[in-house]
Amino acid sequence: MKKISILTLIVTACQLSYGQFFKIGPKAGVNLTKITGQSFDDQFNLGYYAGAFVEIGLGSKWYLQPEVLFNENSVRRTNDFAALYNTLLNTDSLRNIKLKYLSIPLVLGYKIANVLSLEGGAQYGIKMNEHETLLQNGKDAFKTGDFSLLAGAQIRLSRFRIHARYAIGLNSINDIDNRDQWKNQTIQAGVGFVF
Repeated sequence: MKKISILTLIVTACQLSYGQFFKIGPKAGVNLTKITGQSFDDQFNLGYYAGAFVEIGLGSKWYLQPEVLFNENSVRRTNDFAALYNTLLNTDSLRNIKLKYLSIPLVLGYKIANVLSLEGGAQYGIKMNEHETLLQNGKDAFKTGDFSLLAGAQIRLSRFRIHARYAIGLNSINDIDNRDQWKNQTIQAGVGFVF
């Protein structure tokens, strides 16, 4: 009987420490996105994201948060786009453009108060072509991918999370040529929940 009680106590302690160390949950929210470059309007446009995250405790203050998100970013091109790429594009029908990405952020967080934490990290986005499978899109990930730096904050209310972050693209996502450098900028705000 004594061995069973000790075993139960050890299993319970392991479950409690594991629950503090590793949490998983869904998240969703809105994107305000713009692409820098003379081909696109210099204003933020509304999009959305949804996905999941894992929160891995690294002591009492630090945590690592890998995520997988589906992002839809809306951008609006300017008339300069047609002027730059007149041989490639001779129609005005593509004024509003929606870009879809499978994003993989890796965030390091620091809890500065019981409910507030600051975050920073990097994100890699794979541009999704709707005419190809996920595997086919993955093959072109290193040619058409978007690498970004992230900074933000998160409010932690028990299991509920409210977050905001800013992402700035470091590489050009122009896969036509090098005449115009296109870089993503995104303001992201949303909510999440840990199980």
